[in-house]
Amino acid sequence: MLFFALAALFGAPGPSDDELVRRATAGDRDAFSTLVLRHQDRIYALCLRWVRDPALAEEVAQDAFVSAWRALPGFRGDARFTTWMTRIAVNHCKNRRLYLARRKHDQHEPLEGEPRDDAPAREIADPRAGTDRPLHRSEAEALLHAALDQLDESHRAIVLLRDVEDLDYEEIADALDIPRGTVKSRLHRARAQLARLLGKHLTDADLTD
Repeated sequence: MLFFALAALFGAPGPSDDELVRRATAGDRDAFSTLVLRHQDRIYALCLRWVRDPALAEEVAQDAFVSAWRALPGFRGDARFTTWMTRIAVNHCKNRRLYLARRKHDQHEPLEGEPRDDAPAREIADPRAGTDRPLHRSEAEALLHAALDQLDESHRAIVLLRDVEDLDYEEIADALDIPRGTVKSRLHRARAQLARLLGKHLTDADLTD
């Protein structure tokens, strides 16, 4: 990826994010490239969890950094750069998923309800205990991804940022530009819905290492 490759030419980052943002806002492309180098792995990982396609995640992450560069003059430092960057990446992921959904891209049959004519057949892990633990875990992970896909985007974002990215409530509130109380209530509802979806299909063997 050209944008990330160029960023990698600049050595290990030393200045703080705030200093780099100040320099980048003044037009210093090298400073912004250092920011990209410092945060690209985390942003890419976040995008990958949203779109679950390495090439697409790379594209979305790159678009997010390009958008950040263009929007940098308007960044006032009210939130940390990492939080601001997360917000941009999440918005890009949401928009890309909505675009793909409109095109009926990569649709799967829901875990609940009647089968859709236009969706691939449901693939549920065999409920019987097996001896192939890695395969069993893989099936459980597939179920988790399928369940996450059943959540609306706002609830999915909360779960990913809290339970996967391990952001605290304040960081999530800043990243999604919502009140802290809304973060808590959405997280509670999202976890309850996930538990309901997964509880119908996971066995004890799915949840053990």
